[in-house]
Amino acid sequence: MKKVCVVTGGSSGIGLSIVKLFLNNNYHVFNLDRNPSNFGKFCYCDITCHQQVTQIITEIAEHHTIDVLVSNAGIHFSANIENTSEDDLINVFNINVKGAYSAVKAVLPSMKAQKNGAIVIIASDQALVAKHNSFAYNLSKSALASLAKTTALDYAPFNIRANAICPGTIETPLYHQAINNYCEHSGANKDLVHQEEAALQPLNRLGQPEEVAQLALFLASDKATFITGSLQVIDGGYTVQ
Repeated sequence: MKKVCVVTGGSSGIGLSIVKLFLNNNYHVFNLDRNPSNFGKFCYCDITCHQQVTQIITEIAEHHTIDVLVSNAGIHFSANIENTSEDDLINVFNINVKGAYSAVKAVLPSMKAQKNGAIVIIASDQALVAKHNSFAYNLSKSALASLAKTTALDYAPFNIRANAICPGTIETPLYHQAINNYCEHSGANKDLVHQEEAALQPLNRLGQPEEVAQLALFLASDKATFITGSLQVIDGGYTVQ
């Protein structure tokens, strides 16, 4: 019998790689996203709407045992605190933090009933270190690390594990969008900026979404049954410098 995995934000980037890898490993995957995808069972979902997230996951749980949640949906936002408006802060937190809160809360009744489950939250290396012009994003990713740790403690008695993955610079559409925005505002050369970003990593390259997906699959698997409350860094050595 196939295990069931719910992924938020699974239509592009890291999320899409996670959906594909779980499908290839005999999971039945539900993808909650605003953008359609041909991979997995697509469920249109505005991750900022708590009621909608709850309703969709509750409906899935009525017909399936939810074995895994990968909370991945998120956005990037570049600005220091002075250049971050209240609306900017609310938007980042609504997507990155409130969305994860809604998804985690919604899967817990099903996982508690079966006394088993794995929750994987996609945070960031910015849950561990600060970066320039990243006030709201950094704050939101630190919150996700806390979400993973507190959930791990509260639900260990139900054999529910919660871990956060902390990717460094991963080559995704989100990454390229951020580079494009920077180059438009600064006039910098995109190819040069891309090379500079790679050079900042001790392994001298950017990470790939498929590499993050492999870590998510491991954390969700029976090979990781004694791992919970951890922040799993996958950043090419960036944060140990």
